[in-house]
Amino acid sequence: MKAFLVNPDVCNGCHNCQIVCKDEHCGNDWSPYAKPQPDTGQFWCKLEERVRGTVPLTRISYWPVIGAQDEALREYAPEILQDREDGIIVIDPEKAAGRKDVADKFEGVYWNERLQIPQGCTGCAHLLDNGWSVPRCVDACMTDALLWVDEADIPENAEKLSEGSHVYYVNFPKRFIGATVVDYAADEVVIGARVMLKDAQGAVVAQTETDDFGDFIFKQVDAASFTVEIAKDGYELQSIAVDTHDADVNLNYVDFKAVA
Repeated sequence: MKAFLVNPDVCNGCHNCQIVCKDEHCGNDWSPYAKPQPDTGQFWCKLEERVRGTVPLTRISYWPVIGAQDEALREYAPEILQDREDGIIVIDPEKAAGRKDVADKFEGVYWNERLQIPQGCTGCAHLLDNGWSVPRCVDACMTDALLWVDEADIPENAEKLSEGSHVYYVNFPKRFIGATVVDYAADEVVIGARVMLKDAQGAVVAQTETDDFGDFIFKQVDAASFTVEIAKDGYELQSIAVDTHDADVNLNYVDFKAVA
């Protein structure tokens, strides 16, 4: 069984995967695997973009989203799929004629109004059956953010956006907490301050130091309640309650007071 493995941590947002999917399928009839994808309105492979944080501490995360490769589709309408030993889900354009209910039910499956068929990612089965080792989108990924692997080799910590999906994610973006630590009385940033991140029970889950710009950031933080503690000799201990349940946390400029 084959599957997509996505690593958003190394995705640079180039959109190559999305572009080559369009290039491969728009205007090209790959029957019996797939009919042409319309020029607009369908994204069998789509690059998602999320802007996180607030100025001046922001991050942008990218990751490809691939639809139709989900066992839920096989369970719902097995009669419209092609039989394949590699487990790739391919909607047969002839068998699926008129099945708008499939496109209505599954995100990532699109209705082609002109051809009256549901359509979605085929894993580029037409290429794999003719000598290619990977789908076109994977071949175009310059950072290996998108891989084509045996499902048995998927890392144990991988996540899926839906239970039966054949698209797995590692290093999926979590929250971040960050700030700039400033000694306003001295009109200077504070370099080398020790910063600890503690969970609701008071256990230290991460620690770092402020850099040459007085900045610190904790990445890949769970959605939870925390306390940020900032300490340095000659300064008062600073404790700040933060909550990442709803969003990333930018504490902006933290006033770090020297001991009187």
